[in-house]
Amino acid sequence: MTDLNQAYHYCRKIIEEHSKTFSKAFSLLPKQQKYAVWAIYAFCRRVDDIVDEGTSPKEELEQFAEEFELFMEGKLMSEHPAWVALEDVFEKFSMDAKPFYDMIEGQRMDLYPEPIETKDDLLRYCYHVASTVGLMLLPVLAPGKTPMLRQGAVELGYAMQITNILRDIGEDLERGRIYVPTELLDKHDYTMDDLKNRRLSPAFVQLWEDLATDAEAYYANALKTISYYPLYSQAPVGGAARMYRAIIQSIRNNDYQVFSERNYVSDQQKKQIIAEMQ
Repeated sequence: MTDLNQAYHYCRKIIEEHSKTFSKAFSLLPKQQKYAVWAIYAFCRRVDDIVDEGTSPKEELEQFAEEFELFMEGKLMSEHPAWVALEDVFEKFSMDAKPFYDMIEGQRMDLYPEPIETKDDLLRYCYHVASTVGLMLLPVLAPGKTPMLRQGAVELGYAMQITNILRDIGEDLERGRIYVPTELLDKHDYTMDDLKNRRLSPAFVQLWEDLATDAEAYYANALKTISYYPLYSQAPVGGAARMYRAIIQSIRNNDYQVFSERNYVSDQQKKQIIAEMQ
C-alpha cells in the first residue's frame, strides 16, 4: 500500500520539476493546503503529459478518463501515488469534480484540434486547459468562497494560458499547433505563412500585443479579487499571478523573440515578487 507521505512527495517532485513558478508561489501555504496543491498539480501534469509526450495519446487519455471516472465512484483500485494523494485531497476538502472533467476535455481539444478562429474560441480553449486549474484549487485555497471567487479564477486562467501561448508560439509551431485566432491574423495583415515562416515583423508585434493586452486585462481583473482570499492564500495566488504576468514584460524586453528563444522570469525577479506580496 502506498504511504500517504510518499504519495505527496511524488506529487511534490512533479511540481518542482515542471513549474518552478507555482512551486515557489505555493510553498508559502500551510502544510495541508500546500500538499493538496501538489496533488492537484500532479493530476493536471499527468493528463497534460499524455497529450504532449504519450506514445498512444488518444488511447492513453481515454484510459486516464476511465480511471478518473472510477476514482470519482470510489472504485479505482490503484496504488499510483498521484491517485492516493488526490483521494486524500477529496476527503479533506469540498472538491468539485467538474473542473477535473473539463480539464480532461481540454486535452481532447489538443488531440482533436479545431481551428481557433476567434478570441471566443481561444477563451473556450483557455478555460478547459487553464481556468479549470484555478477552479480545482479554489476549495483548497479559499474554502466556501468559490461563488465569490469563481470569475476571478477563470480570468486568471485565461491570462496565464494566453501568456503561455504568447511565450510558446515557436514551440507550438514545431508541434503543429497554432493557438493565435485567425481573426487576429486578418486584423493585423499577418498571414498564416508569415507565422509558419516565423516572420518577426511590425505586424507580428501588433498581433502579439493585441493578445498581450487582453492577458494583462484578465490579470488585472483577477488581482482585484485577491483580498477576498484567506490571508494564507493571498501571497501565493497573487505571487503566482504576478510572476506569470512578468513573462509578458520579459518577452517585450527581449524584442518579441518567441520563435527561437524561451523567455522566462529569473529566480531573482520571482523572489522579489514574492517578497513584495508578504
